[in-house]
Amino acid sequence: MKAQRAGLAAVLPYLWLGLFFAFPFLLVAKLSLSDVALAIPPYAPRIDWSAGAEGLAAFVRALDFETYARLTQDQLYAVAYLSSLKFAALATLILLLIGYPIAYGISRFPTATRNALVMAVILPFWTSFLIRIYAWVAILKPAGLLNAGLAALGLPAVNLLNRDAGVLIGLVYAYLPFMVLPLYAVLEKQDESLIEAARDLGATAVGAFWRVTFPLSLPGVLAGSLLCFIPMVGEFVIPDLLGGSGTLMLGKTVWTEFFANRDWPAASAVAVVLLATLVIPIVVFQRSQARFLR
Repeated sequence: MKAQRAGLAAVLPYLWLGLFFAFPFLLVAKLSLSDVALAIPPYAPRIDWSAGAEGLAAFVRALDFETYARLTQDQLYAVAYLSSLKFAALATLILLLIGYPIAYGISRFPTATRNALVMAVILPFWTSFLIRIYAWVAILKPAGLLNAGLAALGLPAVNLLNRDAGVLIGLVYAYLPFMVLPLYAVLEKQDESLIEAARDLGATAVGAFWRVTFPLSLPGVLAGSLLCFIPMVGEFVIPDLLGGSGTLMLGKTVWTEFFANRDWPAASAVAVVLLATLVIPIVVFQRSQARFLR
């Protein structure tokens, strides 16, 4: 009985991944090999189950890589791809520069205060993500709260809405908890005696940080960076609301192809390429975690 339960516990995660990841991915991959059609649904080929094995064989023969070839020929997709990587990488760097001091500071407070500060970090999650981004629209628009405050101080107005800066602000705000929490989890568990030993051996406070604290926190740095970078590459809401029509990112491109152009194969191909790109940092993270746990 115990062996059966252990086997079931081992199988359940694979069933979950198969049902909610592998199967949807196969559907998207199949769509990416299809062609645009003026029909409902707007793609071809489709399996003719009434023809049996011959219908399935005809369906497989009709699949092709024409959509992927089209992606390489249209500069729009390359620009959106590179723009997404640029925004995600720059926002991740900013998040690390902001999130590391926050996590480090929280980890140095007494336990009761730490819990309150961690609660403050995750408190924005209690409000709808969409509402929080619309709040930034109200703050950054030309007649918004930011320019009203600058006018009260006698400073010139700034135009951040529908600009790259507005997108970066939204990304940093939305994903800051995803950077702070992994860093805090690592920093909070560090042994303070290591810092004391480094100081006893003549290291300054700054030297002890760079030689002891920061190297030991690298797993948290990598985890937080990936938790932020991966979803930001495919972000749609923030560039759409804060970046305007001039901001190209893959999330907006996929949405446009699906709902505006009704080009489901192109949207699916973009999604597959995006997933293939994100597999690389995930594999790097897993290998680094395995080396750290040895």
